[in-house]
Amino acid sequence: MKLRRSPREIADRSLQEFRNLAMLYRPPVLKLVAAPVSPLPGLGTASASDVSDLAKQIRAHQFPILGLTIDTGPDIAWRRDYVHGKESGTDYFRLIPYLDFQRVGDHKLIWELNRHQHLVVLAQAFLIDGDQGNLSEILDQLESWFSANPFQRGINWASALEVAFRAVSWIWIFHLVGDRFAVDFRARFLQQLYLHGCHLENNLSFYFSPNTHLLGESVALHALGKLFPTFPRSRQWVELGGRVVREQMDAQVRGDGAHFEQSTYYHIYALDMFRFHALLEEPSERYRIALQCMAEFLLAIMGSARRLPFFGDDDGGRFFHPYGPRDEFGRRSLDEASYPFPPLRSQLFRKSGLAVMISGDVHVVIDGGPFGPWGSGHSHSDTLSLIVRKGDEDILIDPGTYTYVADPKERDWFRGSAAHNTIRIDGRDQAIPAGPFGWIDQPEVTVEEWRADAEEDFLAAHCLYAGFTHRRTIRFLKPDRLVVEDQIEGPPGNHDIEQFWHLGSESARQRIIVDPLGEVLEFSSCASSAFGEKHPSPAIRLSRRGPLPQRFTTTINLGPSQ
Repeated sequence: MKLRRSPREIADRSLQEFRNLAMLYRPPVLKLVAAPVSPLPGLGTASASDVSDLAKQIRAHQFPILGLTIDTGPDIAWRRDYVHGKESGTDYFRLIPYLDFQRVGDHKLIWELNRHQHLVVLAQAFLIDGDQGNLSEILDQLESWFSANPFQRGINWASALEVAFRAVSWIWIFHLVGDRFAVDFRARFLQQLYLHGCHLENNLSFYFSPNTHLLGESVALHALGKLFPTFPRSRQWVELGGRVVREQMDAQVRGDGAHFEQSTYYHIYALDMFRFHALLEEPSERYRIALQCMAEFLLAIMGSARRLPFFGDDDGGRFFHPYGPRDEFGRRSLDEASYPFPPLRSQLFRKSGLAVMISGDVHVVIDGGPFGPWGSGHSHSDTLSLIVRKGDEDILIDPGTYTYVADPKERDWFRGSAAHNTIRIDGRDQAIPAGPFGWIDQPEVTVEEWRADAEEDFLAAHCLYAGFTHRRTIRFLKPDRLVVEDQIEGPPGNHDIEQFWHLGSESARQRIIVDPLGEVLEFSSCASSAFGEKHPSPAIRLSRRGPLPQRFTTTINLGPSQ
């Protein structure tokens, strides 16, 4: 599928490239040594003991990265994928093929370390215990990074969002321990921070990734202008960054509070970015209402256990403090939101198509919505899938994401229909993968009926693709029985129909009563708790071959465990 660019985009990109090359050959110079003037709020992310323990690990150069721990040894190679042993050079950033795993490795593993969020932990630890070793480690790593990553050269300049993440980390570092910097280091640090702002101003992702990329870049650009008002062009940064953030609140947040990429994990990314911006800029009433809706949506899908269901991609990162269980990241976002929350209840979020069924400690989340916008890069082929929990017990799960580019086969499996609690027809996903971040021939999805009361919740929805219709009804007979009915219609002839159930544990199998007509296979599938990690996970596949229509009925017992 060839991308057609408008004359406006071609002109904008040409001017952008001209400015980038001009900065490459004559980098901007900061003549004034400036300090921030607006105080940042406290960065409450973990207990003092947890921060100190994490700082010790970081000082030993054993970095918790996504779902892995990477040991870099004494000298950090900032452009190296340590897991796969690949490293790229310091060519002009446009010439770095960062999505080509064979040439540069897994860019996610490289970039996560280069976000420098671990240095914020060291700064926090220094303030907690006064250990000079934490401050020295910050200075040593920054000096090393400055040397290894010349301005606009190498993979760590290839994504403006990654530049933004690093800039936000540096802002926090300067806020926490900048008064301890020696004069000469302070000048070098601020020069590097200024270069990050210059790069961001000229490389906002208006055309490439106008999603959380554009949002995060604009939030960082605004913060740099707001907190460093003596930087040249700081006023322009405040105006440009603030305007784009406000525009993206309207563009990216659906009317029901859900983020438009149809990824629950990226919803937290967006909410935290919007919240951080609101701390620095008094938001409008419209902005505050949208934040409230985002927080209420997050609380509803996390439920009383306050654990995130993984619909769509989860890349393992976070705008703040990316450490700990990924399904708990949204807790801090809710704890720090100064909003009154209504009681949890069953409800349908009509714009996004997600439905929540709740009774007591039972929490069911159903994806009755479409893929995300454009190529749907962070969507999975999970239409009409559901997750089910009872208290802390996971009954039906979403297996997660695992990888983006390191293994194309694994990428397509984890985001394919067979990795979700839904139907697959003739071995085909509900859409066709188009590279690691795209889908074509996406299904049409419609919620036909929704109702909820004290005795029963009911959802009926269907999706259309490749000439087939998959209609699913989910009936929650409160408090302890869930009945799922699938009907598949389509063209004549025999067809292979598969129904998948991915289980939270071996014991959860006792709760699932599948349709007696068909071949039942209980097998060891895979799940990923964090990007880059995977482990065995039990699953069930019910399969039939025959003419359409076909119907399946599954009952899930939600009463006391046997």
